[in-house]
Amino acid sequence: MKPRLSALRTVLPALFALCTALAGGPAQAEGGKLPRLVLAGPAAAVSFPLVRMADSGALADLAEQVDFVLWRDPDQLRVMALEGRTDVLAMPTNVAANLYNRGAKLRLANVSTWGILWLVSRSAQINTLADLKGEEIAMPFRADMPDIVFGTVAERQGLDPRKDFRLRYVATPMDAMQLLIARRVDHALLAEPAVSMALRKTKSFPIGLIAPALHRALDLQAEWGRVLNRSPRMPQAGIAVMGARADDAAFVERIQNAYAEALRFCQDEREACARAVAARIELLSAEAVADALAVSPLEAVPASQARAELEFFYGVLAERNPALIGGRLPDDGFYAPGVR
Repeated sequence: MKPRLSALRTVLPALFALCTALAGGPAQAEGGKLPRLVLAGPAAAVSFPLVRMADSGALADLAEQVDFVLWRDPDQLRVMALEGRTDVLAMPTNVAANLYNRGAKLRLANVSTWGILWLVSRSAQINTLADLKGEEIAMPFRADMPDIVFGTVAERQGLDPRKDFRLRYVATPMDAMQLLIARRVDHALLAEPAVSMALRKTKSFPIGLIAPALHRALDLQAEWGRVLNRSPRMPQAGIAVMGARADDAAFVERIQNAYAEALRFCQDEREACARAVAARIELLSAEAVADALAVSPLEAVPASQARAELEFFYGVLAERNPALIGGRLPDDGFYAPGVR
């Protein structure tokens, strides 16, 4: 584990306690509105509805100003959660459990991303992870979601992720994508929309007359389902309501409903949603966002309704390393109630 990440996780419990004691949540504006509502997320599909929520005025009854803020890596995500400067934060579900179990004030509102990880390769002959033994693979977010899923799927097939592959860790999925496009690696584990970005940039998608340079070699969700004898569905990411707002049931329900409505818009109006996302997140192109929306399994399921799938997922992660979820399954307080 990186020294700075290890140090950050060591001091999280004390810092959370201090922040909780000092912060009572954002001040209310006149008329009961917040002066500012901050929605934050990564350059990934889980954030697309958040951008729509910020742009559409759907939360105008809650705040005078609604902003979307990008986080670039899990370290920055954890700092955002620690500082208490965001009201709604999109994150991998294991990070949400870890933060909660270490003292963060949050409730998981929903799971909306059900598996968007792909092994993208220059080879069209990859059928299983065993076909990649000895190969170098660009891997974003060491010890976080992509690495965790890859390691779990590999071990369940009798492979050692550290010995059987040459994992080249990079800071973000976009960094892994750039290595692949520049031909500095032949394989990379990517999440949407980085997958669609890579295929677009190499003219591998949509399929044309020229043979594609890159391929969606392995669907990590399908591999997960195969080795664990489950459906190819993984509760990968969702949104959490942070700080004092986490105890406001009406606020949480309002966010759940707004997110579900925004996701429906993005799925029904892909081009319009994609343009809005690309305008907010400069790393992404509108074409790649639209492609990602077309292929990604996105469904806004209230956290309380997704609990069984989350607890199975957390149990598998805890078998590898209990610290990945903060040492235990989250209790009832972690799950926001479902919408009425």
